[in-house]
Amino acid sequence: QVQLVESGGGLVQAGGSLRLSCTASGRFLSIGAMGWYRQAPGKQRELVAVITSVGRTNYADSVKGRFTISRDNAKNTVLLQMNSLKPEDTAVYYCYAERASTYWGQGTQVTVSS
Repeated sequence: QVQLVESGGGLVQAGGSLRLSCTASGRFLSIGAMGWYRQAPGKQRELVAVITSVGRTNYADSVKGRFTISRDNAKNTVLLQMNSLKPEDTAVYYCYAERASTYWGQGTQVTVSS
């Protein structure tokens, strides 16, 4: 009953920035935690950042100090501001949201060139 629509991916040079957004829609009363995973070719999916319904955040060590996750509960939107991007950040980024189940976006490609 929850659909997640992502946007903001693209191709950037190392050191550049991107802002990913993910908006939840559908029939639901509330959304719990929201966050982002990423998966690079040949690598396991990893949690990038998560934000709870009350705004508590957690980040992967590899992105601390560079990425910022935030949410707008009124808009059911979670954002991921990515600064100082590195080639190793290249991956498909998947938004997720927790309700009764866990819902996933379709993924958005982030490519960082060296």
